Amino acid sequence: MLDLLVKNAVIHGTNGRVDIACQDGRIVEVGPAIAGEAVEVIDAGGNLVTPPFVESHFHMDATLSMGMPRLNESGTLLEGIQVWGELKPLLTPEGIKERALKLCSWAIAKGNLAIRTHVDTTDPTLMAVDVLLEVREEMRDYIDIQLVAFPQDGVLRTEGGVELLTRALDKGVDVVGGIPHFERTMEDGRRSVEILCEIAAQRGLPVDMHCDETDDPLSRHVETLAYQTHRLGLEGRVTGSHLTSMHSMDNYYVSKLLPLMAEAELNCVCNPMVNLIIQGRHDTYPKRRGLMRAPELMAMGVNVSFGHDDVMDPWYPMGTHDMLEVAHMGAHALLMTGVAQREALFDAVTFNGAKTLGLTGYGLTPGCNADLVVLQAASRLEALRLHPARLFVVRRGRVISRTPAMAATVTLADGERLVDFC
Repeated sequence: MLDLLVKNAVIHGTNGRVDIACQDGRIVEVGPAIAGEAVEVIDAGGNLVTPPFVESHFHMDATLSMGMPRLNESGTLLEGIQVWGELKPLLTPEGIKERALKLCSWAIAKGNLAIRTHVDTTDPTLMAVDVLLEVREEMRDYIDIQLVAFPQDGVLRTEGGVELLTRALDKGVDVVGGIPHFERTMEDGRRSVEILCEIAAQRGLPVDMHCDETDDPLSRHVETLAYQTHRLGLEGRVTGSHLTSMHSMDNYYVSKLLPLMAEAELNCVCNPMVNLIIQGRHDTYPKRRGLMRAPELMAMGVNVSFGHDDVMDPWYPMGTHDMLEVAHMGAHALLMTGVAQREALFDAVTFNGAKTLGLTGYGLTPGCNADLVVLQAASRLEALRLHPARLFVVRRGRVISRTPAMAATVTLADGERLVDFC
């Protein structure tokens, strides 16, 4: 007997409706009218079934802390950093864990079953590291959580920063992080990239750096990141996150930079919701959007995925951890409303994110993990428009979240009408 049988599903790239059979945590068959009994049967009803959404860039140690100890009145990056500095001495393990687990429940309800989260390693106690290691273990059966050792205040700018980061890695943190543009000088930023990439190479770990998150066109640490990736043989294992200075760089320099990034097989993570409101704050008019050149990177064959970055914390006062909302914002901010571009946006919060995180067993073909989401939408493009209900979220062949189908009833002179916005 099957563990789960999903019937009447629409899968992107296939014709007609199909069934999905799951056994022992894996997809064992995909095809029309699969026969056999199952412990649980789901009728997708002609709705789109997709692999889980992937959150490529997040800060779980800060999430849901908005208003602690005060609000970011200006909404700027610099005041957000100031508020975070005021909050850090007040943090407790119990509070961090409670908020992180609450966010995980939001993620599951939205169908986000893989999250890469950065965790601050500049606190000498490494309290947040220890807490998120616990959260990663407790949520293992529900969400794939990767932790990035993130020296929030700069690995060279922080006394003992390198030692603290390596201690975090010794504890079991998965990825080496950095923030070169926040070091005291451009040269220190360059050295930090070199040091951190060498640590990753020695330990056989991936790299994910906050890189060039600024409007300064001369902040070019991603060039160094691409060089060190190639020098150390880290191709495909290195991610540059944010890269917002790329919006301000001149086109001639970018024409040199993009091939270097493609050669190094960098992954890039764009955070359209947060960077759209943080960047360009020094501009009068015209105001820069301040996002990486995602369409151009995609055209070069560079893997680009999207992140929510923050949810209700000192830097961003909104959000529900809905990756379709992130993709929707990307469509507007990056001018990606063409048909193929909207398909690329859906990939940016699914398959591209899985590649960034190095996930195995991801997809909807036989042999893949039985992880899937049933959306209340007929297609990817409809899903991007509607941000629909996640009717069912399945992890390893077991339903872990259900949401009732949503519809409105409008009463007019001639009677009631059902409105589903399709």
